[in-house]
Amino acid sequence: MNIEDLKLILKVAEFRSITLAAAKLDMRTATASAAIKRVESALGSELFVRTTRHLRLSAAGERYIPQCEQAIAVLELAKQNLKGEHDEIEGELRVALSSDLGRNLVIPWIDELMDTFPKLSLRTHISDSNIDFYRDSVDIALRYGSPNDASVYGFKICNVPRLLCATDEYLLQNGTPVHPDDLASHQGLFYQLQDIINNTWEFTDGESKYKVKMNGRRASNDGDLVRRWCVAGKGLAVKSALDMADDLLNDRVVTVMQDYQHVNGELWLICPSRQSITPAVRLLRDACRAKSQAILQQLVNKGIIDKSVLS
Repeated sequence: MNIEDLKLILKVAEFRSITLAAAKLDMRTATASAAIKRVESALGSELFVRTTRHLRLSAAGERYIPQCEQAIAVLELAKQNLKGEHDEIEGELRVALSSDLGRNLVIPWIDELMDTFPKLSLRTHISDSNIDFYRDSVDIALRYGSPNDASVYGFKICNVPRLLCATDEYLLQNGTPVHPDDLASHQGLFYQLQDIINNTWEFTDGESKYKVKMNGRRASNDGDLVRRWCVAGKGLAVKSALDMADDLLNDRVVTVMQDYQHVNGELWLICPSRQSITPAVRLLRDACRAKSQAILQQLVNKGIIDKSVLS
């Protein structure tokens, strides 16, 4: 059995709640539930009695939990006795990154970590395509969107608004849309995943939702290229606030139709297993959180996004 799964079991027993235990250990509830099932399957006994409102220890759980606590305490003591030999961050970060976010933001962040920790090394997989952890030989992936696979582990980095952007020059030549209906006459710049072009954009004013099938002559499977087209004044693009942050803060592009927001997203650091969560990975997670929050705060200070994003 995985020691991290056992630590989760102890937290669930402490809080009498899978949800609270998962939050305490910085994981999703679905991932925690899957870990409990693994332990119970290995033991051949259910440790918890679950109802729709409550969770309590079963008879087997009451016998097992105290001994499990003792075993974990012994292992932690052994780990502490070795501390000093392995207290320096080292190892290889094998990370998958999307093209725009990776090249322009995260790689410089990792370079800073490597300057601070000389025993840290890096292997990157830069692609906007879906990642297969085993096929692509990566240990972690930084991706937009919450993971929907209960077998993986994820750390939420931050909320990320998606913004409709263009240059002042493009808007001067083509007019500034103020309502989703105005987009019909504009050129969209599209992200393409495999053979699917994301040319249907959705907006909301808080009450109604609007779905617009955009026209456009440019599409790419490289998000960084879509951003470059936007900065070059080739049309309108819906992009992550992080991807566009430098261009927005330096007035190379502006946001359009602020009263009609695109669907917001989230940035997550995803790992295929608990064993992948090394001290180096936790260091990267903390750096990404701090750097992302700092950028979002700058966008809030300039009035580009709402401060509610930071909550």
